[in-house]
Amino acid sequence: MPKLLTNMQSQDPSISYVGCLTQMYFFMVFGNMENFLLMVMAYDRYVAICFPLHYSSIMSPKLCVCVVAMSWVFNVLYSMLHTLLLARLSFCEDNMIPQFFCDISALLKLACPDIFINELMVFILGGPVIVIPFSLIIVSYVQIVYSILKV
Repeated sequence: MPKLLTNMQSQDPSISYVGCLTQMYFFMVFGNMENFLLMVMAYDRYVAICFPLHYSSIMSPKLCVCVVAMSWVFNVLYSMLHTLLLARLSFCEDNMIPQFFCDISALLKLACPDIFINELMVFILGGPVIVIPFSLIIVSYVQIVYSILKV
């Protein structure tokens, strides 16, 4: 948001390479963290509705801290992997992205060397990072609906 406000005032819609990598890192960390926390919240609701008498023993404070810490560590490492893979690339053209928002695809389009490893990591790791939390959220809510209809 600060970069957007700066660009609106200066009429220069570009971002530096370092700024782009920083923005992309934090965007991935917080965006993926949201997905994982939604997954944890869905599991919490599943346990609360389907196993109400065992809720306090299943969802102990130790488990909650462990799950949140694991989500944070995984997302930091995942985002750092993509950022470091992009940082090793060299670029044929100017290192200025002609927009205020930086994304992996924008940087990969500017890269000169072979980007096969980067694309492979996007597909191999990017898919599960989105699909697994989404699938577990859907499964937990299906189980909740099934449990309610069974009553």
